[in-house]
Amino acid sequence: MFFISHCYMAFAFDHYPVKTEGSPFPSLFFLLLSPSFLKFQKASILRFMGTVVDAANKGVTGSLPNEKKVKVVFVLGGPGSGKGTQCANIVEHFGFTHLSAGDLLRAEIKSGSENGTMIQNMIKEGKIVPSEVTVKLLQRAMQESDNDKFLIDGFPRNEENRAAFEKVTGIVPEFVLFFDCKEEEMERRLLGRNQGRDDDNIETIKKRFNVFLESSLPVIEYYSSKGKVQKIDACKPIGEVFAAVKGVFTQVHEKTA
Repeated sequence: MFFISHCYMAFAFDHYPVKTEGSPFPSLFFLLLSPSFLKFQKASILRFMGTVVDAANKGVTGSLPNEKKVKVVFVLGGPGSGKGTQCANIVEHFGFTHLSAGDLLRAEIKSGSENGTMIQNMIKEGKIVPSEVTVKLLQRAMQESDNDKFLIDGFPRNEENRAAFEKVTGIVPEFVLFFDCKEEEMERRLLGRNQGRDDDNIETIKKRFNVFLESSLPVIEYYSSKGKVQKIDACKPIGEVFAAVKGVFTQVHEKTA
């Protein structure tokens, strides 16, 4: 109602100058039925809706440009499964760019941007950073990169992440590289890293492993139902694991070539 009144007032002042005698406006009924007012009102509504949409989309980049075709591989596995080591090998041998959702969040916080401050405050308050925020950081990193092949490490962590990624970017991964490793072996590796990390203790390791089972396994099961999961036995030595990884990437490349 306020908007219609605003349209009426604006149109009346533009088309009917204020008079010193009598009412400055013609009959409301006559004015609302006039073809010129209806045309004016339609244009005003379109401008109004455009403003609302622009405001809602401010800062949103949308999906990747159509002219840039990208290949995305999700890399998943429990803590200590060797994802980081194998991602480095894949980057070196197959020319992928390695993207870590955690690294991008930390970099955004360190940048001091408004978005980074928001992320930092949410983490301090113990809140979960919305999936869309992480997805847009990944999206921006892919857009700004000169490469068109990306390993996304440790993401999606849960079904919400997965759905948000596909909805926001419109990208479906080529496949999911799943490093399957027994809990006992992951514990042994993490405790033997001796990197001084606060989360490398038995209690925290078990919690991280349980989170992976509860949150990430459903993602793996979803993509497995789509025939997109490549499972690697990550309990083996690094060289043997990478030999299996190379076999997967070579096989996929041959299929898509």
